[in-house]
Amino acid sequence: MRIGILAFHSDKRTPYAELRLVKAARSLGYTANVLNAADCELYYDGTGSKIFYRGKPLPPLDVLIPRVGVTINVDLQASIVKHFELMGVPVLNTYDSIVKAKNKLKTLQIMSHYHMPIPKTVAIKNKDALKGAIRKVGGVPVIMKSPFGSLGSGVMIAESYRAALSILDMLWNSALNRATHMILVQEYVKESKGKDTRVLVVGGKVIACMERTAKKGEFRSNASIGGKGKAVTVSKEYEDMAIKSAELLGLEMAGVDIILTSQGPAILEVNCNPGFSYLEPVTGIDVAKAIVERAVALPVA
Repeated sequence: MRIGILAFHSDKRTPYAELRLVKAARSLGYTANVLNAADCELYYDGTGSKIFYRGKPLPPLDVLIPRVGVTINVDLQASIVKHFELMGVPVLNTYDSIVKAKNKLKTLQIMSHYHMPIPKTVAIKNKDALKGAIRKVGGVPVIMKSPFGSLGSGVMIAESYRAALSILDMLWNSALNRATHMILVQEYVKESKGKDTRVLVVGGKVIACMERTAKKGEFRSNASIGGKGKAVTVSKEYEDMAIKSAELLGLEMAGVDIILTSQGPAILEVNCNPGFSYLEPVTGIDVAKAIVERAVALPVA
């Protein structure tokens, strides 16, 4: 079986997750290679979809594991995943599921529609709506987010209305949000005390869990910005919430972040491209192997 790991990184060094997936696949007896999305040429001639890689026809793949790390023009950049699907290649996280998960507003719409617990959030597109949005989510402090972003980018806390105004201008002028001109104003869950739980779901099953704690002076718990993690065993309630969230977005692989509120656990975010460079050493679980095993079990398109 030939497995493709589709990477979207721009630097020359291959990220941890891609390297681990290749190693895990080869340890299981499969052929695996990292493909850089920037080197793929999507070819159309009216007879079907084809891909050239670095100028040459791409040999057939049996399955593709996309690692879509982009945050700008996601629907356009991720269209290569759809191209593989049209070629009949089974894909672990489809184009449609990636686009849903990469857009925080779409994720919130779906979670709310199916009555999944989420923090109170208001999406606004003009400055005059800011004061009302803050009031609706419970007052300052509030979390302000771009609909796009990952690893804690595009997420800020406003301790006052004046600070919120400044953050609004800053986020609107960022590359992440300049085109959409939309901001999410979300309640600040003080009882979480800078903690959340990352639950990794693969193939409808919980594979690994980690409680993350923000570093001193920070409210974001992402390990990439200094958050610390420890392995935890979560309750069935947490497991069911994480599995259901992945299912609603159509994700075979998802990192579901759950925060504890005064009303109980709530879905904070659903990541379609979860990193596991911290999760594996903290939990001792071979996450890469679990992902590869699920990928090769996908039905042929």
